[in-house]
Amino acid sequence: MSELKGAAIFGQSGGPTAVINASAAGVFLEALKQENITAVYGAAHGIRGILEEKFYDMSKEDPYELELLKTTPSSALGSVRYKLKNAEEDETDYKRLLEVFKKYNIRYFFYNGGNDSMDTCNKVSKYMQKVGYECRVMGVPKTIDNDLWGTDHCPGYGSAARYIATSIMEIYHDARVYDQGQITVLEIMGRNAGWLTAAAALAKHAGYGPDLIYLPELPFDMEKFLDEVNDLYRKQKNVIVAVSEGIKDKDGKYISEYGTELAYKDSFGHVQLGGLASTLVNFLKAKTNAKIRGIEFSLLQRCAAHLGSKTDVNEAVLAGEMAVKYAVEGKTDYMVAFERAAGPEYKCNIKLVNLSEVANKEKKVPLEWIDENGTGLKQEFIDYALPLIQGESSPPMVNSLPRFARLKKVLATEPAMCR
Repeated sequence: MSELKGAAIFGQSGGPTAVINASAAGVFLEALKQENITAVYGAAHGIRGILEEKFYDMSKEDPYELELLKTTPSSALGSVRYKLKNAEEDETDYKRLLEVFKKYNIRYFFYNGGNDSMDTCNKVSKYMQKVGYECRVMGVPKTIDNDLWGTDHCPGYGSAARYIATSIMEIYHDARVYDQGQITVLEIMGRNAGWLTAAAALAKHAGYGPDLIYLPELPFDMEKFLDEVNDLYRKQKNVIVAVSEGIKDKDGKYISEYGTELAYKDSFGHVQLGGLASTLVNFLKAKTNAKIRGIEFSLLQRCAAHLGSKTDVNEAVLAGEMAVKYAVEGKTDYMVAFERAAGPEYKCNIKLVNLSEVANKEKKVPLEWIDENGTGLKQEFIDYALPLIQGESSPPMVNSLPRFARLKKVLATEPAMCR
């Protein structure tokens, strides 16, 4: 493929993570080095920022602040949940994207996100090919849900898993301070894939974890759940349960919907979950006189950069860097992915996966990794997840508080000239 000169634009989409900005740092720092990339932009709120022609000139940022992105949580540019219609149904957004790309001579498009974001990336790539506008498109993976198809794991998962395991180990100690006993229900994120809730098994592996773990990969039986919790409570007086927010019954109904109706859906048609711990606590209260506490981890599990995994941060940066390098080399229409090398020591290599193969596919926890009773994880999961949480990563401190990146966010108001 011929040499391609032009501007690059990067956007963030979907739910934030502790390391999504590390991937941004990888893209920006690498793109600013490339001679064939004439300008580097950061889109405000993902694809919407491009449609609204609102993006930032990243060459105006202090290099130190870009470095700080590696340990700054959430989406520094702002994220979005915006679903592009199929171009065959409505070309309006695509025509607008093409107009903006031409105006700013954008020839490199990098999009950082999960399943739905890879769908957006794929649609943009296919449309640009269809209309004959040369633009190299690369997806940069991220999601704490770890459910992207085609990659061993996703940047964001290791840090979230480390936070979950550590927090549960701390809760384990707190829940045992009184002599009367307690049932503690922990609600962890995960709609259809239970990778995050499975991370609770890491705490159990360390000796301070939940007694029962329920993943959405298996149907949830309320009566079985109540019996299992009550049996354990009678035997040991202290019970900790980890549940995925997305658990459903055999008929496909979310357990969090029991006794209520969930009305809100996002632009991708996903029901907004939450409140599962409270629902289960209410059912347990009707069956036992035990002290019961429900804890929803909520946003904490995806923004806890202070417990970030160094492995996760380094791989997130690498994913961004390699997306740029591959695009400049001539690759397009791919997502950067990780492939675990065989051997006793953990090592992951970078590979490329076609966007059309990734878009809207989900990778779930293998059923053979779940124990026979459906309430725990086998050693295969521990062997998979433990390497991903290794290493200490935290922001630099000022007065014992984290120093996060402070971007100037200088708007690109006119097409950039070649450097």
